[in-house]
Amino acid sequence: GVSSAASDVYKRQLMDRSKFDQLLPLGVVHQGIALLTSPLPQTSLKTVLDQTSKKSIIIALDQANDPRNIGAVLRSASAFQADAVIIPERYSPQATSVLAKSASGALEKTPLIRVSNLARTLEQLKKVDYWCAGLVPDAKQTLAEAKLSGKIVLVLGAEGKGIRQLTRDRCDYLLRIPIDREMESLNISAAAAISLYELNRI
Repeated sequence: GVSSAASDVYKRQLMDRSKFDQLLPLGVVHQGIALLTSPLPQTSLKTVLDQTSKKSIIIALDQANDPRNIGAVLRSASAFQADAVIIPERYSPQATSVLAKSASGALEKTPLIRVSNLARTLEQLKKVDYWCAGLVPDAKQTLAEAKLSGKIVLVLGAEGKGIRQLTRDRCDYLLRIPIDREMESLNISAAAAISLYELNRI
């Protein structure tokens, strides 16, 4: 049950459907119930690094601006026990209900870290023994062939756009997922899931 103190804070309010819909973002799917919550606490990259072991996987997303895709990547990251997902602060969506729903609870488990400069962040990670592996369709070597181990940053770009040249230049490895040549690329969330499975097989 809810204590009397909690009930004073969490007061129920009934309202007309039209007014209710106006309070929520456009296109949000709901069942007539909404809860006002505080934002999730932000985890710093330093905090994540302090808690990592000799084997660590961090995902860095470049040019990913679809909250559904980011949420799906978070879900895969949580399933395969990645330590964090990093996104550039600029042009990246906020952790809205759409992103949270796509993450299916992973937003509370796997830190989503926003950084002001992704290329600089990759350089910082390399200084603490992470290997940066960027997935690009034109790479000569596959992810499986590289046989990466230890501390890895998996860098993924949005479908079609890929990773920016500045980000690409910071990668120690440029690798690809072998797919049919008629397909240009995979959706970023699909690429993340396949890559995480491959990295966890080693």
